[in-house]
Amino acid sequence: MRSIHYPSVAFYRRRLPHVSEVGEATFLTWRLDGSLPPNRFFQAGTLTSGEAFAALDRLLDEACTGPFYLCQPAIADMVVAAIEYNATVLGHYTLHAFVVMPNHVHLLATPSVPLLKLTKSLKGITAKRANAMLGLTGSPFWQEESYDHQARHGREFESIRRYIEFNPVRAGLVKEKSQYRWSSASWPTGADQGVRPTLA
Repeated sequence: MRSIHYPSVAFYRRRLPHVSEVGEATFLTWRLDGSLPPNRFFQAGTLTSGEAFAALDRLLDEACTGPFYLCQPAIADMVVAAIEYNATVLGHYTLHAFVVMPNHVHLLATPSVPLLKLTKSLKGITAKRANAMLGLTGSPFWQEESYDHQARHGREFESIRRYIEFNPVRAGLVKEKSQYRWSSASWPTGADQGVRPTLA
């Protein structure tokens, strides 16, 4: 992995290029290791990056195989608590919206630290804790690569927020977005106000 640092912009590349700017709202998605079906195929050049992301997200929502560790309430609660902790205590980002789905996580946040530090911290601690809870210590938990996209304007920001909070409805897990326990949509006044979710 190589890094190039500019005053407030960081660029790094693994399999995907990642460009992040501290202070700019960013849409992040990461998934459980082994969660995508191995037979997925998209012909090169037929889809934009946004269309490819949406197609892969649908595959995750419709998956019948692979790990679904985030269906376990204790693990999902732990991931939600880590998302909130990294925002309110560590101050790594301002949290705008999130959802913890059965095999992936969506987050809309404005980073106050480089994106690589943000994802390493959040994914690292949750993987360690989840593996301890599952008795899988030493096994990969999250897929190493994450998807990120910078929200370019207010309209796109709101579109991403809606996309995140309606994900459980689109996936058929609930009828109303506010019914899903592991989402900012279930917070009485939303994630931006720093209100704790009701995890009862």
